[in-house]
Amino acid sequence: MPRRSRIDAVGALQHVMVRGIERGVIFRSDNDRNHFLTRLGKILHDTETICYAWALIPNHFHLLLRTGPVPISTVMRRLLTGYALWYNRTHHRNGHVFQNRFKSILCQEDVYFLELVRYIHLNPIRAGLVEDLDELGRYAYCGHSAMIGEVRNPWQATERVLRVFGEKLGEARQAYKVFVEQGVSQGRRQDLTGGGFLRSARGWEGVDVLRETKVYRKNDERILGDGDFVGCALASAEEAFEKRYALRARGVDLGSITSRVSAVLGVKPEEVWAKGKYRRIVEARSLLCYWAVRELGLTMSSLARKLGISIPSVSESVTRGRTIAETKGCVLIET
Repeated sequence: MPRRSRIDAVGALQHVMVRGIERGVIFRSDNDRNHFLTRLGKILHDTETICYAWALIPNHFHLLLRTGPVPISTVMRRLLTGYALWYNRTHHRNGHVFQNRFKSILCQEDVYFLELVRYIHLNPIRAGLVEDLDELGRYAYCGHSAMIGEVRNPWQATERVLRVFGEKLGEARQAYKVFVEQGVSQGRRQDLTGGGFLRSARGWEGVDVLRETKVYRKNDERILGDGDFVGCALASAEEAFEKRYALRARGVDLGSITSRVSAVLGVKPEEVWAKGKYRRIVEARSLLCYWAVRELGLTMSSLARKLGISIPSVSESVTRGRTIAETKGCVLIET
């Protein structure tokens, strides 16, 4: 069966999980972990991706992210490819570092946001890396220590999480600690690793009860949420697919986008594809990349080859392009 595409959109809350190849170690030392975090912080900043929770375990890691203007697949490709190259070079090895594709689950925020923050931050205890919450508070390779103020990670959005627990910082941190402590006894929670309504209905038993009452809900392993959320997410994904299909059916391609960028920004078509750092060229290339990736669904790797630039440069262009489109109020297709 062909693998299904990821469900992603600007502002989507995603629980991302990545394992080492054959469950092998991907972090051998603090040097590995520090390099990974430095790389992660830079990519999050470059792509305007928000990170609320994270934990590094020797053979895997968890991230709770909110997608920015750059697709989550591109963010993770940059992170995993860059780290794998560095890891192999540093440890004098060859071959894959990570297992298959990373797993990303679109999450229903109002129901699962805090549960996921707690679940992810308790990973080091479940993995036996630390004994208790006191040790977890001093553990540098999990977002919990930043939440309680022991360390500072500029790229971790601690304020957004703490705001839920109170307006005053000290009181919010204390309430957060109590919340995390209450989750220690829960152990591993399979219901927080995806499955849409199947998880929310307490497994197949819950689904069977609903079927007996002739209530049918959608289920999708790419989504964590109740039936209505799963249905809306799938509908939005289908809508995005149909929009891209419709654009292509109308003959919209890179040539069309080039013409539109030229008209909107008042530059020559050849300048849209020109190399250089002149402001008008950078703006034109950025808007081209944004519409090509977000509207037409082209991959950043294909654009990078056509433009003769790196994938990270395309990623930065997409971010700039979104700002340009919003500031100038311009759209690819006028209705």
